[in-house]
Amino acid sequence: MAAPPPARPRRLLPLSLGLFQGALLLFFAIFVTYDEPSARAEDANLVANQLYGIFPLFQDIQVMLVVGLGLLLTFLPLYGLSAIAHNFLLLNFSTQWALVLQGLLHHFHHGQVHLDLHNLLTAEFAAVTVLISVGAVLGRTSPCQLLVVATCEVPIYLASEWAIVTRLGVLDVGGTITIHVFSCYFGLGVSKALFGAARQPVHPKETPTPRSDLLSLVGTLILWVFWPSFVAVLCQPGDAQHRAILNTLLAMSASAVTTVVASSLLERDGKLSPGHLQNGSLAGGVAIGAVADMAVPPVAALALGSLSAVACVLGFRFLTPLLARKLALQDQCGIHNLHGLPGILGAAASAVAILVASEDTSGSRFSQVSPVGGNASEAAGGRWGDRGAGGQALCQAAGLAVAIGGSLLAGMLAGAALRLPCLARPPEQLCFDDSLYFNIQDQAESPGPGSTAEEEALALKERV
Repeated sequence: MAAPPPARPRRLLPLSLGLFQGALLLFFAIFVTYDEPSARAEDANLVANQLYGIFPLFQDIQVMLVVGLGLLLTFLPLYGLSAIAHNFLLLNFSTQWALVLQGLLHHFHHGQVHLDLHNLLTAEFAAVTVLISVGAVLGRTSPCQLLVVATCEVPIYLASEWAIVTRLGVLDVGGTITIHVFSCYFGLGVSKALFGAARQPVHPKETPTPRSDLLSLVGTLILWVFWPSFVAVLCQPGDAQHRAILNTLLAMSASAVTTVVASSLLERDGKLSPGHLQNGSLAGGVAIGAVADMAVPPVAALALGSLSAVACVLGFRFLTPLLARKLALQDQCGIHNLHGLPGILGAAASAVAILVASEDTSGSRFSQVSPVGGNASEAAGGRWGDRGAGGQALCQAAGLAVAIGGSLLAGMLAGAALRLPCLARPPEQLCFDDSLYFNIQDQAESPGPGSTAEEEALALKERV
């Protein structure tokens, strides 16, 4: 076996993660403290009520990201362990990185960063963008490359969210534009820059098996159950949060039913595609986020859920092969179909909902709490009063354009960085295989001793 070039760093993954965690420990020791408890009894009760109101929803989101999303990515039969473990690693890495950046930018007072549960929640929202984006390059990238994506994407997301919500006053309580659309096109930009103009051949290990599809569908069900918490957690408690939960449930129920209809009509002999069911059932939750807390009629939530499911299924059936053929665009998990198309549809729906809103209900529509701090709804509500419904609808469209354009450009720059040789991109024949990164006891399906694939795997492990 040929030794790896000595100029390339060895053990890059543990070294980089160790340095990051050490630097974070030092930062927390010097700068980070918890919010001081209130001395007044009524204020203390208010804080306790806020905690009890947000923590159950926060727990739901944890289950979504760690369990639901992790299992959703296990559709690759020989890459399930890597998909779940890398998803878990990126969630923790990105959350800690976002805590540092958010603390310095928005919560730094008198030489201290004051930490509370809301800060942690919004940091996890930043981590969600990373977990979605890497779906475009799942299985064809090394852990070091994924950490570079996270390092680049989190600060860009924070800047994008600030521009869209704070500056433009876009209404997007469930993250349809700021999270789903942004992360989708950031991931596609990374994929395009990383793989270039060469179309990636179909890998023999890409084909799902009944067992891997079953695990992925379990992940879909977990995400489906807990999705209303993700949409409603930043709403003001009360009517707005109640509306957000109801609208999300209606939209996701409609998307689940419509996915079965659309998939059955498109597939041969009326059979269902597991990939359609795994993704289309969640499309309503993506689309409803921008209008979830608005006083829209229930039929609008149902219609939006159905339309988003149709868009998702048609995207898998026709658009993904077209983009791969014409643009050589690699989208391993179909994030464009689940997050991009329903996200655009949801942004358009928010503009329409604002235009048709009656004057006597418009005041109740603003309930979003900005992840960067403060009540974005109050500022947005005041600006809507100045610019009118038409102006607010244009701002919704402008926010969508900023999310798409900015994330595509930033993603392509990040993808170009991933082509550095030191980041140890796995060779094509070793993609989608857990044995490259984990000690697997059952090696029945692995290459035999002395094979070229095994030698390359060992060489790559020496580098990472």
